Amino acid sequence: DVYKRQRQMHAIPESRGAPESGNPVMTGREPVPNRPDRVSQHYGRSDLLRRIREGADRLGKTPESLSLGDLAPVDEFHIGGSLATDAFLEGLGIRADDHVLDIGCGLGGSSRFAAATYGCRVTGLDLTAEYVETGRTLSSWVGLEDRVDLVHGNALAMGFSPGTFDKAFMLHVGMNIADKRALAAEVWRVLKPGGELGIYDVMRTGPCELTFPVPWAGEGSSSFVASPAEYRVAVEEAGFEVVHERDQSAFAATFFDDLKAAASRHEGPPPLGLHILMGEDAPLKVTNMIENVAEGRVAPFELRAIKGRESD
Repeated sequence: DVYKRQRQMHAIPESRGAPESGNPVMTGREPVPNRPDRVSQHYGRSDLLRRIREGADRLGKTPESLSLGDLAPVDEFHIGGSLATDAFLEGLGIRADDHVLDIGCGLGGSSRFAAATYGCRVTGLDLTAEYVETGRTLSSWVGLEDRVDLVHGNALAMGFSPGTFDKAFMLHVGMNIADKRALAAEVWRVLKPGGELGIYDVMRTGPCELTFPVPWAGEGSSSFVASPAEYRVAVEEAGFEVVHERDQSAFAATFFDDLKAAASRHEGPPPLGLHILMGEDAPLKVTNMIENVAEGRVAPFELRAIKGRESD
């Protein structure tokens, strides 16, 4: 199955895609400024908790009886969902005594998955206040509020002390952040020496313009996809050593095929699903994302890097 195939893939291929001359992330020009308000407006949804509760009711569940698996279709907002989270986090080697940072945590689905799977403590950070507030409630529903702490904040200016975390990860976050260098430097700052950063983002793999809207942006001015090579340069300049890269295009194709097959078997969206987060144009966003990946414009890509130990 897909998960078994993922676990067997350990090669570290060369990064696809050279830095693009017109991309301000890597040219030395001042990057396009991030607009946190626009990001929050894109992701924000009114009555989000009510909609999730209604979806649970349709499943015949109460907040007390919901499991992580029940919530996964709505709180794992990235290609591959919890299947991708499982395989990706396994590579980070998380231990029970680790303090882990989930950058751009959304509703905290991956934070809760990590805490439940590895017994670790997780702090999740997200720019969208409603996601954080809703995620805190979801954590209490599944009994993980003691190990998962979701906070509202900006990944480019985190309010954490230097060397706070043992591990950090981000899943489908960098597409909303123009300045990859500043992001990498801030993550380097809050990680302990020897700490590891895992990235699973949609990255640019071809020169053609994307079709919008997509799940992370309604139009091009809010989308900051970069090539794997650009990510590599950003994290290396921050002081990390890249130890793993993997193109997940094949995994995405299989996942999208399974997604379409499941949709054909049912009328309408499931009780709990990403349509709750993406709104009425969710089908169009998903269709465009599938097209962009199939046409080789972008692909989900993994990268892991280690913060070197500081000299005395």
